[in-house]
Amino acid sequence: MELIWLLAFCFSSVFCFQIGENDGGTAPRVPMNDGNSIPTLGLGTFLGFDESGQKEVKEKEVENQVTWALDAGYRLIDTASAYHTESQIGVAIKKSSIPRENIFLVTKLASHEQRNVVESLRQSLSRLNMTYVDLYLIHTPVTFKEDFSSFDDIDYLDTWKGMEEAQRLGLTKSIGISNFNIDQIKRLLENCNVKPAVLQVEVNLNLAQDKLLDFCKSNGIVVMAYTPLGSLFDSSGKPPPPRHDDTALVTIAEKYGKTTPQIVLRYLTQRGVIPIPKSVNKKRIEENINIFDFQLSAEDMEILAKFNADYRTVFPSFWQEHPYYPFEKKDVPDPDPFKGKPIG
Repeated sequence: MELIWLLAFCFSSVFCFQIGENDGGTAPRVPMNDGNSIPTLGLGTFLGFDESGQKEVKEKEVENQVTWALDAGYRLIDTASAYHTESQIGVAIKKSSIPRENIFLVTKLASHEQRNVVESLRQSLSRLNMTYVDLYLIHTPVTFKEDFSSFDDIDYLDTWKGMEEAQRLGLTKSIGISNFNIDQIKRLLENCNVKPAVLQVEVNLNLAQDKLLDFCKSNGIVVMAYTPLGSLFDSSGKPPPPRHDDTALVTIAEKYGKTTPQIVLRYLTQRGVIPIPKSVNKKRIEENINIFDFQLSAEDMEILAKFNADYRTVFPSFWQEHPYYPFEKKDVPDPDPFKGKPIG
């Protein structure tokens, strides 16, 4: 009897580790290919753009955002050097009563920082006031010179060597990539010593990314989704449906007693994707993670899948002359209003 109880306890302990109940957070955890685990939903902290360019980060704006998220049960916080939010995130984490080891912190190597990966990460760590991050990503294979005056000609294979060195030095526990396509990932896998643990790309109802998700799954790479709510709240009329008040979405939401954004986020997690919705609204931050107490039926998953239109919300076609531009090319690229514009 004692042996049976011991085996049951060991099994439950391993299971709890994998689904993340040991970190005190709401989102389950899943294992990555390097032995670490990652929460299945997180908070995005990029504030986006307004008429004058990238939005200025106001005093305590992101600090409050992260504090509310941690209090609501988030344990994954996503940032990047290019977002200019690292300092406030570090303050919020230091002020929190949640142990650092229970928080999964992600930051990214900017497009103009790739000539010295280790030093760039050290600078991010200084802004965060941390000794390590849990995941460091190459933000994009497209590179710029330091002053953003023109493209740089850095091979992402060379950048990846720097990422591996940063991991060896203990500055990051895991390493990964963002905004890479299948061919680029294949080339990286053929020439790396450490496989990327994570790929972060746009995934939402309008952009299903089925082939990319299947490829990553077959290679043991976890997929994180930026812009997971897609065009739900778009008022321009340009993107395809749905919007947050779409009849089909509302019907499903009423069935489960949830909001339509919660339905979309649950849909993504059931596809095996880790969404990182962003909001500076406390109520919405709390709602966005409250999706693990129900499961969408197979029929509802099929209804939601039909919204796919292979439509990119984030489409920096003005970068397409770079040799490592990862997306579809346009005959006439969109104008570039903001040089070095971060994506994701």
